[in-house]
Amino acid sequence: MSTMTLEVKDGIHLLNLDNGDTGNTFTLEVIQEYLAALDEVERYEGNTALMITCDHAKTFSTGINLEWLLAQPEAGVNEFVKTLERLFYRLAMLNAPTVASINGNCYAGAAIMTSAMDFRFMRADRGRFCYPEVDIKIPFTPMMNDIIHLLPNKHVLKSMALLGQAYTGEQCLQANIVDGIHAADTLQAETFEFAKMLATKDRATYTTIKQRMRGSIAAHKQAVLG
Repeated sequence: MSTMTLEVKDGIHLLNLDNGDTGNTFTLEVIQEYLAALDEVERYEGNTALMITCDHAKTFSTGINLEWLLAQPEAGVNEFVKTLERLFYRLAMLNAPTVASINGNCYAGAAIMTSAMDFRFMRADRGRFCYPEVDIKIPFTPMMNDIIHLLPNKHVLKSMALLGQAYTGEQCLQANIVDGIHAADTLQAETFEFAKMLATKDRATYTTIKQRMRGSIAAHKQAVLG
């Protein structure tokens, strides 16, 4: 993998985003690396959890690399969108607990991706969470729309989706977008401890409960997986 690394530590799959200086943006190659990481998690025998994190000082991910996308032919754009939807679907329905350690700005496609995860923790003092699609003229696909509706606060979701409003860590906690906030120097450690707790849950039982809770996402299986 050239833009991320995956390791297993204390039974937890740690996916570290390594391309922060360029925003950890999404291209087809990057999305394929995410999918390869999910393959490894799915094949792992026994209880585990997936934690996605990043060491960059201010950026988790800014979503789609628009400059790259605009340079693609129509067929390439269609392939990218379908592959991106496959990532969101597989992450939402993964057969293991998932948790994001959001160390900084989390925008657009990255915000949708972390919305597909089971739990989110964010840096308290820096970074924003935002769906700017309304301002960059990229509407949500039906499946992406169902993903963002996994967030429980529908009033805040309306502000994010229709106004493109960005929220700080403190605001995200108040709005139930994230499950906790921590200082920069403790965020990863605190999130890792939470991931270890998740990994004590029986994996099959956890997965069944999660997937049944996400029936609207399951309805997209044929469209995104074929």
